[in-house]
Amino acid sequence: MMATRRRVLAAGGGGLAALALPGRPRAAAVELVEMRGTTRGERIWFAPLGLAVAPGTVLRFVNRDRGNSHTATCYHPDLFGRVRRIPAAATPWDSGFLLPEESFEVRLTVPGVYDYYCIPHEMAGMAGRIVVGGPGDPGFEGPAADRGDIDPAALATLPAFDVLLARGRIEGGEGA
Repeated sequence: MMATRRRVLAAGGGGLAALALPGRPRAAAVELVEMRGTTRGERIWFAPLGLAVAPGTVLRFVNRDRGNSHTATCYHPDLFGRVRRIPAAATPWDSGFLLPEESFEVRLTVPGVYDYYCIPHEMAGMAGRIVVGGPGDPGFEGPAADRGDIDPAALATLPAFDVLLARGRIEGGEGA
C-alpha cells in the first residue's frame, strides 16, 4: 500500500492529538536553586531562598560558590536527628557536600512546606523554603511551628509562608 500525502498528514495529526490527551505524562518542571557566596566568603545564601512550585517539580541545586562546598539538606529526623520540617509523607533528602559547579536534583511530589539548610552554614543563615502546591491540595501540610529546633539565623532567613505563596519566588542574595 502506498502512503499518500493525505494518509501521512492524517497519521501525523493523530499522533499529535494523542500527545495532547489528558493523563499523558509531561516533562516535569525544573527549578534552579543556586548556592552562592561572596568572594571572601563573608556571606553565603541559596538563590532563590524561597519558591512556590507545583507538585512533581524537580529542584536542581547547583553550587556556584567558588570558595565553599555546600549541602542542600532538609530538616528531618532521619538526617542528623533534626526535627521534621517537611511534609510527613515526603521523602527526606541530603545532597551531600557539593563542590563548586556540582549539582544535585530532587523531585518534590508531596504538597506542603519544605525547609532545608546547608549543613556547614546553617548558623550563618543559609536556609531556604519550598512550598509545593497550596493549602487547597489534599494532604497539604503547612509550615512547621518554631520550636527552637533550628538555628535562629536560619529561622530568620526562611521566607514567611503567606508572602512566599503570594510572590511565588523570593530571591535573597548578596544584598539581602
